[in-house]
Amino acid sequence: MEVSDVKKLWNDIKSELKHSIPLLAYQMWIEPMEVSQYDGNIISLITVHSLAPQVIKSNYNSQILEAVKKITGKETGYHITYDGELAEKYTKEKKKEFARQKRGTSSDEPTANDNLAQMQSLANLNLKYKFSNFVVGENSRFAHAAAFTVAQNPAKKYNPLFIYGDSGLGKTHLMQAIGHYIIFNKPKLRVRYIKTEEYVNELIKNLQHGGERNVRMEKFRQKYRNVDVLLIDDIQFLESKTYTMEEIFHTFDSLHNNNKQIVITSDRLPKDIPTLPARLRTRFEMGLVVDITPPDFETRVAILNNLAEQASVKADFTVFEYIANNFVNNVRELEGAFNKVSAFADIEKTDLTLEFAQKVLNCEAQRKAVTIDKIAKATGEYYGVSVADFLSTSRNQRVSSARHVAVYIAREITQKSFESIAEYFNKKHTTMLYSHMKIKNDLLTDKELQNAVNEIKKLAEK
Repeated sequence: MEVSDVKKLWNDIKSELKHSIPLLAYQMWIEPMEVSQYDGNIISLITVHSLAPQVIKSNYNSQILEAVKKITGKETGYHITYDGELAEKYTKEKKKEFARQKRGTSSDEPTANDNLAQMQSLANLNLKYKFSNFVVGENSRFAHAAAFTVAQNPAKKYNPLFIYGDSGLGKTHLMQAIGHYIIFNKPKLRVRYIKTEEYVNELIKNLQHGGERNVRMEKFRQKYRNVDVLLIDDIQFLESKTYTMEEIFHTFDSLHNNNKQIVITSDRLPKDIPTLPARLRTRFEMGLVVDITPPDFETRVAILNNLAEQASVKADFTVFEYIANNFVNNVRELEGAFNKVSAFADIEKTDLTLEFAQKVLNCEAQRKAVTIDKIAKATGEYYGVSVADFLSTSRNQRVSSARHVAVYIAREITQKSFESIAEYFNKKHTTMLYSHMKIKNDLLTDKELQNAVNEIKKLAEK
Protein backbone atom coordinates (compact mmCIF):
# COMPACT_ATOMS: atom_id res chain seq x y z
CA MET A 1 0.00 0.00 0.00
CA GLU A 2 1.03 3.59 -0.61
CA VAL A 3 2.07 5.64 2.42
CA SER A 4 -1.00 7.84 2.06
CA ASP A 5 -3.25 4.75 1.97
CA VAL A 6 -1.63 3.33 5.13
CA LYS A 7 -2.12 6.63 6.94
CA LYS A 8 -5.75 6.77 5.87
CA LEU A 9 -6.22 3.21 7.12
CA TRP A 10 -4.80 4.15 10.55
CA ASN A 11 -6.92 7.31 10.73
CA ASP A 12 -10.04 5.22 10.03
CA ILE A 13 -9.02 2.80 12.80
CA LYS A 14 -8.49 5.71 15.19
CA SER A 15 -11.91 7.11 14.37
CA GLU A 16 -13.39 3.73 15.24
CA LEU A 17 -11.44 3.60 18.53
CA LYS A 18 -12.91 6.93 19.64
CA HIS A 19 -16.16 5.08 20.27
CA SER A 20 -14.68 2.25 22.34
CA ILE A 21 -11.87 3.82 24.41
CA PRO A 22 -12.45 6.52 27.08
CA LEU A 23 -11.60 9.99 25.80
CA LEU A 24 -8.74 10.66 28.20
CA ALA A 25 -7.13 7.29 27.48
CA TYR A 26 -7.63 7.82 23.75
CA GLN A 27 -5.94 11.23 23.86
CA MET A 28 -3.12 9.88 26.00
CA TRP A 29 -2.24 6.63 24.22
CA ILE A 30 -3.91 6.38 20.80
CA GLU A 31 -3.88 9.89 19.38
CA PRO A 32 -0.06 10.39 19.43
CA MET A 33 0.67 7.06 17.67
CA GLU A 34 1.72 7.04 14.04
CA VAL A 35 1.61 4.21 11.53
CA SER A 36 4.84 3.10 9.85
CA GLN A 37 3.82 0.10 7.78
CA TYR A 38 1.05 -2.33 6.85
CA ASP A 39 1.96 -5.57 5.06
CA GLY A 40 -1.54 -6.96 4.83
CA ASN A 41 -1.26 -8.96 8.04
CA ILE A 42 0.37 -6.68 10.64
CA ILE A 43 -0.03 -2.97 11.23
CA SER A 44 3.22 -1.47 12.59
CA LEU A 45 2.71 1.53 14.87
CA ILE A 46 5.15 3.98 16.45
CA THR A 47 4.55 5.56 19.84
CA VAL A 48 6.14 8.51 21.60
CA HIS A 49 5.45 7.06 25.05
CA SER A 50 7.68 4.29 26.39
CA LEU A 51 4.83 2.88 28.49
CA ALA A 52 2.38 2.67 25.60
CA PRO A 53 3.11 -0.89 24.35
CA GLN A 54 2.59 -2.29 27.85
CA VAL A 55 -0.43 -0.14 28.72
CA ILE A 56 -2.26 -0.64 25.43
CA LYS A 57 -1.73 -4.40 25.33
CA SER A 58 -2.92 -4.70 28.94
CA ASN A 59 -5.94 -2.42 28.74
CA TYR A 60 -7.15 -1.86 25.17
CA ASN A 61 -5.98 -4.86 23.17
CA SER A 62 -9.45 -6.23 22.36
CA GLN A 63 -10.78 -2.81 21.30
CA ILE A 64 -7.88 -2.29 18.89
CA LEU A 65 -8.16 -5.77 17.37
CA GLU A 66 -11.90 -5.27 16.82
CA ALA A 67 -11.40 -1.85 15.22
CA VAL A 68 -8.61 -3.14 12.98
CA LYS A 69 -10.74 -6.08 11.86
CA LYS A 70 -13.71 -3.82 11.13
CA ILE A 71 -11.62 -1.45 8.96
CA THR A 72 -9.43 -4.03 7.19
CA GLY A 73 -12.19 -6.62 6.87
CA LYS A 74 -10.08 -9.46 8.25
CA GLU A 75 -8.17 -10.70 11.30
CA THR A 76 -5.14 -8.41 11.47
CA GLY A 77 -2.47 -8.05 14.13
CA TYR A 78 -0.62 -4.97 15.25
CA HIS A 79 2.80 -4.16 16.69
CA ILE A 80 3.80 -1.06 18.69
CA THR A 81 7.37 0.28 18.86
CA TYR A 82 8.66 3.14 20.99
CA ASP A 83 10.57 5.76 18.95
CA GLY A 84 12.93 7.91 21.02
CA GLU A 85 13.56 10.54 18.32
CA LEU A 86 9.86 10.95 17.65
CA ALA A 87 9.28 11.18 21.40
CA GLU A 88 11.79 14.01 21.72
CA LYS A 89 10.11 15.89 18.87
CA TYR A 90 6.67 15.26 20.39
CA THR A 91 7.80 16.54 23.79
CA LYS A 92 9.15 19.76 22.29
CA GLU A 93 5.91 20.36 20.41
CA LYS A 94 3.87 19.72 23.55
CA LYS A 95 5.99 22.19 25.52
CA LYS A 96 5.35 24.83 22.88
CA GLU A 97 1.64 24.03 22.89
CA PHE A 98 1.55 24.20 26.69
CA ALA A 99 3.27 27.59 26.65
CA ARG A 100 0.74 28.89 24.12
CA GLN A 101 -2.16 27.55 26.20
CA LYS A 102 -0.71 29.10 29.35
CA ARG A 103 -0.59 32.49 27.70
CA GLY A 104 -4.11 32.15 26.39
CA THR A 105 -6.02 30.47 29.23
CA SER A 106 -6.08 30.24 33.01
CA SER A 107 -7.62 26.76 33.08
CA ASP A 108 -6.20 24.41 35.71
CA GLU A 109 -7.81 21.30 34.21
CA PRO A 110 -5.19 18.57 33.64
CA THR A 111 -4.70 17.49 30.03
CA ALA A 112 -4.08 13.94 28.82
CA ASN A 113 -0.40 14.81 28.47
CA ASP A 114 -0.26 16.12 32.04
CA ASN A 115 -1.69 12.82 33.25
CA LEU A 116 0.84 10.82 31.24
CA ALA A 117 3.67 12.91 32.62
CA GLN A 118 2.61 12.24 36.20
CA MET A 119 2.34 8.52 35.45
CA GLN A 120 5.85 8.34 34.06
CA SER A 121 7.76 10.67 36.34
CA LEU A 122 5.65 11.18 39.44
CA ALA A 123 3.70 8.03 40.16
CA ASN A 124 6.74 5.72 39.79
CA LEU A 125 4.52 2.65 39.35
CA ASN A 126 5.13 -0.73 37.75
CA LEU A 127 2.05 -1.17 35.59
CA LYS A 128 2.08 -4.95 35.86
CA TYR A 129 0.73 -4.66 39.42
CA LYS A 130 -3.04 -4.45 39.01
CA PHE A 131 -6.06 -5.71 40.92
CA SER A 132 -7.02 -7.82 37.91
CA ASN A 133 -3.93 -10.04 38.20
CA PHE A 134 -3.80 -10.28 42.00
CA VAL A 135 -4.91 -13.74 43.11
CA VAL A 136 -7.07 -13.42 46.22
CA GLY A 137 -6.90 -16.20 48.81
CA GLU A 138 -7.88 -16.55 52.44
CA ASN A 139 -4.42 -15.19 53.28
CA SER A 140 -5.10 -11.87 51.53
CA ARG A 141 -8.88 -11.49 51.23
CA PHE A 142 -9.26 -8.74 53.83
CA ALA A 143 -6.18 -6.83 52.65
CA HIS A 144 -7.38 -6.96 49.04
CA ALA A 145 -10.86 -5.73 49.98
CA ALA A 146 -9.40 -2.86 52.00
CA ALA A 147 -7.00 -1.89 49.19
CA PHE A 148 -9.78 -1.89 46.58
CA THR A 149 -11.99 0.24 48.84
CA VAL A 150 -9.16 2.78 49.17
CA ALA A 151 -8.61 2.79 45.40
CA GLN A 152 -12.28 3.47 44.75
CA ASN A 153 -12.60 6.15 47.44
CA PRO A 154 -9.22 7.68 48.32
CA ALA A 155 -9.12 9.40 51.72
CA LYS A 156 -12.75 8.49 52.42
CA LYS A 157 -12.11 5.31 54.42
CA TYR A 158 -9.07 3.57 55.88
CA ASN A 159 -6.64 6.47 55.97
CA PRO A 160 -3.92 5.51 56.41
CA LEU A 161 -4.08 1.94 55.16
CA PHE A 162 -1.23 -0.05 56.73
CA ILE A 163 -0.49 -3.45 55.12
CA TYR A 164 2.03 -5.74 56.81
CA GLY A 165 3.42 -9.22 56.26
CA ASP A 166 6.59 -11.10 55.36
CA SER A 167 8.54 -10.33 52.21
CA GLY A 168 7.15 -11.59 48.92
CA LEU A 169 3.50 -12.00 49.89
CA GLY A 170 1.98 -9.28 47.67
CA LYS A 171 2.06 -6.10 49.75
CA THR A 172 3.75 -4.10 47.00
CA HIS A 173 1.40 -5.57 44.41
CA LEU A 174 -1.67 -4.39 46.32
CA MET A 175 -0.17 -0.98 47.06
CA GLN A 176 0.76 -0.33 43.44
CA ALA A 177 -2.60 -1.71 42.28
CA ILE A 178 -4.20 1.12 44.27
CA GLY A 179 -2.07 3.66 42.42
CA HIS A 180 -2.70 2.01 39.06
CA TYR A 181 -6.47 2.01 39.60
CA ILE A 182 -6.54 5.67 40.66
CA ILE A 183 -4.42 6.86 37.73
CA PHE A 184 -6.71 5.20 35.19
CA ASN A 185 -10.02 5.94 36.90
CA LYS A 186 -9.37 9.23 38.72
CA PRO A 187 -6.77 10.91 36.48
CA LYS A 188 -7.03 14.29 38.21
CA LEU A 189 -5.51 12.83 41.37
CA ARG A 190 -1.73 12.94 41.78
CA VAL A 191 -0.18 9.65 42.87
CA ARG A 192 3.35 8.92 44.08
CA TYR A 193 4.92 5.61 45.05
CA ILE A 194 8.25 5.47 46.90
CA LYS A 195 10.32 2.83 48.63
CA THR A 196 11.46 3.95 52.08
CA GLU A 197 15.09 3.19 51.21
CA GLU A 198 14.83 5.48 48.17
CA TYR A 199 13.20 8.17 50.29
CA VAL A 200 16.04 7.96 52.83
CA ASN A 201 18.71 8.15 50.11
CA GLU A 202 17.00 11.11 48.47
CA LEU A 203 16.73 12.89 51.81
CA ILE A 204 20.43 12.36 52.55
CA LYS A 205 21.36 13.69 49.11
CA ASN A 206 19.33 16.85 49.70
CA LEU A 207 20.90 17.34 53.14
CA GLN A 208 24.44 17.30 51.79
CA HIS A 209 26.36 20.54 52.06
CA GLY A 210 26.77 22.90 49.17
CA GLY A 211 24.36 25.13 47.28
CA GLU A 212 20.99 26.20 48.52
CA ARG A 213 20.22 23.43 51.00
CA ASN A 214 17.03 25.08 52.26
CA VAL A 215 15.73 25.43 48.72
CA ARG A 216 16.53 21.79 47.97
CA MET A 217 14.82 20.59 51.13
CA GLU A 218 11.70 22.61 50.42
CA LYS A 219 11.46 21.08 46.92
CA PHE A 220 12.01 17.64 48.42
CA ARG A 221 9.23 18.12 50.96
CA GLN A 222 6.76 19.45 48.41
CA LYS A 223 7.50 16.50 46.14
CA TYR A 224 5.88 14.19 48.70
CA ARG A 225 3.36 16.57 50.21
CA ASN A 226 1.91 18.04 47.02
CA VAL A 227 0.15 14.78 46.07
CA ASP A 228 -3.29 13.28 46.59
CA VAL A 229 -2.14 9.70 47.21
CA LEU A 230 1.20 8.76 48.77
CA LEU A 231 2.28 5.11 48.72
CA ILE A 232 5.22 4.33 51.05
CA ASP A 233 6.71 0.83 50.72
CA ASP A 234 8.77 -1.03 53.38
CA ILE A 235 8.39 1.55 56.15
CA GLN A 236 10.40 -0.69 58.51
CA PHE A 237 13.56 0.82 56.95
CA LEU A 238 12.82 3.95 58.98
CA GLU A 239 14.18 2.13 62.01
CA SER A 240 16.78 4.24 63.88
CA LYS A 241 16.80 6.95 61.20
CA THR A 242 15.80 9.83 63.44
CA TYR A 243 15.85 12.68 60.93
CA THR A 244 13.94 10.65 58.35
CA MET A 245 11.30 9.80 60.96
CA GLU A 246 10.90 13.51 61.63
CA GLU A 247 10.38 14.23 57.92
CA ILE A 248 7.90 11.37 57.53
CA PHE A 249 5.99 12.60 60.59
CA HIS A 250 5.51 16.09 59.15
CA THR A 251 4.72 14.73 55.68
CA PHE A 252 2.13 12.38 57.19
CA ASP A 253 0.48 15.20 59.12
CA SER A 254 0.49 17.53 56.12
CA LEU A 255 -1.21 14.95 53.90
CA HIS A 256 -3.65 13.64 56.49
CA ASN A 257 -4.71 17.11 57.59
CA ASN A 258 -5.43 17.97 53.95
CA ASN A 259 -7.51 14.81 53.48
CA LYS A 260 -5.00 13.03 51.24
CA GLN A 261 -4.71 9.24 51.13
CA ILE A 262 -1.69 7.47 52.65
CA VAL A 263 -0.88 3.78 52.13
CA ILE A 264 2.01 2.12 53.95
CA THR A 265 3.53 -1.36 53.81
CA SER A 266 5.84 -3.05 56.30
CA ASP A 267 7.13 -6.51 57.15
CA ARG A 268 5.83 -6.06 60.70
CA LEU A 269 3.29 -4.21 62.83
CA PRO A 270 4.04 -0.59 63.76
CA LYS A 271 4.52 -1.58 67.41
CA ASP A 272 7.19 -4.10 66.35
CA ILE A 273 9.40 -1.57 64.54
CA PRO A 274 12.21 -0.78 67.00
CA THR A 275 12.86 2.90 67.82
CA LEU A 276 9.67 4.05 66.06
CA PRO A 277 8.43 7.09 68.03
CA ALA A 278 5.03 6.76 69.66
CA ARG A 279 3.65 9.71 67.71
CA LEU A 280 4.47 7.97 64.41
CA ARG A 281 3.28 4.56 65.61
CA THR A 282 -0.10 5.92 66.68
CA ARG A 283 -0.52 7.70 63.35
CA PHE A 284 0.27 4.53 61.41
CA GLU A 285 -2.34 2.72 63.51
CA MET A 286 -5.06 5.36 63.32
CA GLY A 287 -6.58 4.08 60.06
CA LEU A 288 -6.78 0.38 59.20
CA VAL A 289 -4.01 -2.16 59.81
CA VAL A 290 -4.31 -5.38 57.78
CA ASP A 291 -1.99 -8.31 57.26
CA ILE A 292 -1.11 -10.70 54.44
CA THR A 293 0.02 -14.19 55.43
CA PRO A 294 1.66 -16.95 53.36
CA PRO A 295 -0.82 -18.39 50.82
CA ASP A 296 -2.32 -21.82 51.40
CA PHE A 297 -1.89 -24.67 48.91
CA GLU A 298 -5.01 -23.88 46.87
CA THR A 299 -4.06 -20.22 46.58
CA ARG A 300 -0.50 -21.11 45.55
CA VAL A 301 -1.84 -23.33 42.78
CA ALA A 302 -4.22 -20.56 41.64
CA ILE A 303 -1.31 -18.08 41.57
CA LEU A 304 0.76 -20.43 39.40
CA ASN A 305 -2.16 -21.03 37.06
CA ASN A 306 -2.63 -17.27 36.76
CA LEU A 307 1.07 -16.79 35.97
CA ALA A 308 0.84 -19.43 33.24
CA GLU A 309 -2.20 -17.75 31.68
CA GLN A 310 -0.53 -14.32 31.72
CA ALA A 311 2.60 -15.74 30.06
CA SER A 312 0.59 -17.94 27.64
CA VAL A 313 2.48 -20.97 28.93
CA LYS A 314 0.91 -24.43 28.70
CA ALA A 315 1.78 -26.71 31.61
CA ASP A 316 0.45 -29.88 33.18
CA PHE A 317 -1.60 -29.16 36.30
CA THR A 318 0.74 -31.52 38.20
CA VAL A 319 3.51 -28.96 37.60
CA PHE A 320 1.55 -26.35 39.55
CA GLU A 321 0.94 -28.83 42.37
CA TYR A 322 4.62 -29.79 42.51
CA ILE A 323 5.79 -26.17 42.72
CA ALA A 324 3.04 -25.27 45.22
CA ASN A 325 4.07 -28.16 47.46
CA ASN A 326 7.73 -27.17 47.48
CA PHE A 327 7.62 -23.37 47.60
CA VAL A 328 5.38 -22.49 50.51
CA ASN A 329 6.69 -19.28 52.04
CA ASN A 330 5.72 -16.53 49.62
CA VAL A 331 4.48 -15.55 46.19
CA ARG A 332 7.85 -14.27 45.04
CA GLU A 333 9.53 -17.66 45.32
CA LEU A 334 6.55 -19.28 43.60
CA GLU A 335 6.91 -16.89 40.69
CA GLY A 336 10.68 -17.43 40.60
CA ALA A 337 10.25 -21.22 40.44
CA PHE A 338 7.63 -20.98 37.70
CA ASN A 339 9.72 -18.55 35.66
CA LYS A 340 12.70 -20.88 35.92
CA VAL A 341 10.91 -24.02 34.69
CA SER A 342 9.02 -22.16 31.94
CA ALA A 343 12.25 -20.51 30.70
CA PHE A 344 14.08 -23.84 30.63
CA ALA A 345 11.19 -25.46 28.79
CA ASP A 346 11.21 -22.65 26.24
CA ILE A 347 14.98 -22.87 25.73
CA GLU A 348 14.92 -26.64 25.33
CA LYS A 349 11.73 -26.55 23.20
CA THR A 350 10.01 -29.15 25.34
CA ASP A 351 6.65 -29.55 27.08
CA LEU A 352 6.36 -28.32 30.65
CA THR A 353 5.62 -31.63 32.40
CA LEU A 354 5.97 -32.77 35.99
CA GLU A 355 9.09 -34.78 35.15
CA PHE A 356 10.69 -31.76 33.52
CA ALA A 357 9.86 -29.49 36.48
CA GLN A 358 11.33 -32.02 38.91
CA LYS A 359 14.51 -32.19 36.84
CA VAL A 360 14.93 -28.40 36.68
CA LEU A 361 14.01 -27.48 40.26
CA ASN A 362 15.38 -30.61 41.99
CA CYS A 363 13.52 -29.58 45.15
CA GLU A 364 14.22 -32.80 47.03
CA ALA A 365 17.98 -32.41 46.70
CA GLN A 366 17.79 -28.71 47.55
CA ARG A 367 15.93 -29.40 50.78
CA LYS A 368 18.58 -31.93 51.80
CA ALA A 369 21.44 -29.67 50.82
CA VAL A 370 21.02 -26.68 53.15
CA THR A 371 19.00 -26.44 56.38
CA ILE A 372 18.82 -23.90 59.17
CA ASP A 373 20.72 -26.36 61.36
CA LYS A 374 23.56 -26.63 58.82
CA ILE A 375 23.72 -22.85 58.56
CA ALA A 376 23.78 -22.44 62.34
CA LYS A 377 26.61 -25.00 62.66
CA ALA A 378 28.61 -23.38 59.84
CA THR A 379 28.18 -19.92 61.38
CA GLY A 380 29.17 -21.22 64.81
CA GLU A 381 32.24 -22.88 63.35
CA TYR A 382 33.27 -19.66 61.62
CA TYR A 383 32.85 -17.47 64.72
CA GLY A 384 33.92 -20.03 67.32
CA VAL A 385 30.56 -20.40 69.09
CA SER A 386 28.21 -23.37 69.44
CA VAL A 387 24.63 -23.90 68.32
CA ALA A 388 23.77 -24.24 72.01
CA ASP A 389 25.04 -20.67 72.47
CA PHE A 390 22.69 -19.50 69.72
CA LEU A 391 19.73 -21.12 71.42
CA SER A 392 20.61 -19.79 74.86
CA THR A 393 19.56 -16.49 76.43
CA SER A 394 23.18 -15.31 76.46
CA ARG A 395 23.65 -11.62 75.68
CA ASN A 396 27.34 -12.09 74.92
CA GLN A 397 28.27 -9.74 72.09
CA ARG A 398 30.11 -12.37 70.07
CA VAL A 399 27.19 -14.82 70.32
CA SER A 400 24.63 -12.15 69.42
CA SER A 401 26.63 -10.94 66.42
CA ALA A 402 27.13 -14.48 65.14
CA ARG A 403 23.43 -15.24 65.64
CA HIS A 404 22.48 -12.18 63.59
CA VAL A 405 24.56 -13.53 60.71
CA ALA A 406 23.11 -17.04 61.04
CA VAL A 407 19.56 -15.67 60.93
CA TYR A 408 20.32 -13.54 57.87
CA ILE A 409 21.85 -16.44 55.94
CA ALA A 410 19.07 -18.82 56.99
CA ARG A 411 16.48 -16.42 55.64
CA GLU A 412 18.36 -15.77 52.38
CA ILE A 413 19.22 -19.39 51.55
CA THR A 414 16.27 -21.40 52.83
CA GLN A 415 13.59 -18.72 52.33
CA LYS A 416 11.97 -20.06 55.50
CA SER A 417 9.54 -17.72 57.21
CA PHE A 418 10.77 -15.62 60.13
CA GLU A 419 8.42 -17.62 62.33
CA SER A 420 10.19 -20.88 61.34
CA ILE A 421 13.62 -19.37 61.91
CA ALA A 422 12.51 -17.97 65.27
CA GLU A 423 11.27 -21.41 66.29
CA TYR A 424 14.68 -22.94 65.53
CA PHE A 425 16.64 -20.30 67.46
CA ASN A 426 14.13 -20.26 70.30
CA LYS A 427 13.66 -16.51 69.94
CA LYS A 428 10.88 -14.06 69.17
CA HIS A 429 9.76 -13.39 65.62
CA THR A 430 10.63 -9.69 65.98
CA THR A 431 14.17 -10.58 67.08
CA MET A 432 14.66 -12.50 63.82
CA LEU A 433 13.36 -9.53 61.83
CA TYR A 434 15.81 -7.25 63.60
CA SER A 435 18.74 -9.62 62.99
CA HIS A 436 17.99 -9.94 59.30
CA MET A 437 17.55 -6.22 58.80
CA LYS A 438 20.72 -5.37 60.74
CA ILE A 439 22.93 -7.65 58.67
CA LYS A 440 21.26 -6.59 55.43
CA ASN A 441 22.07 -2.95 56.20
CA ASP A 442 25.59 -3.67 57.47
CA LEU A 443 26.43 -5.62 54.32
CA LEU A 444 26.06 -2.46 52.27
CA THR A 445 29.28 -1.02 53.71
CA ASP A 446 31.10 -3.78 55.65
CA LYS A 447 33.48 -5.67 53.34
CA GLU A 448 34.66 -7.94 56.16
CA LEU A 449 31.08 -8.98 56.87
CA GLN A 450 30.48 -9.61 53.16
CA ASN A 451 33.44 -12.00 53.10
CA ALA A 452 32.24 -13.74 56.28
CA VAL A 453 28.75 -14.32 54.86
CA ASN A 454 30.18 -15.74 51.63
CA GLU A 455 32.50 -18.09 53.52
CA ILE A 456 29.72 -19.31 55.82
CA LYS A 457 27.47 -20.00 52.82
CA LYS A 458 30.19 -22.18 51.32
CA LEU A 459 30.63 -24.06 54.62
CA ALA A 460 26.87 -24.66 54.90
CA GLU A 461 26.59 -25.95 51.34
CA LYS A 462 29.35 -28.58 51.72
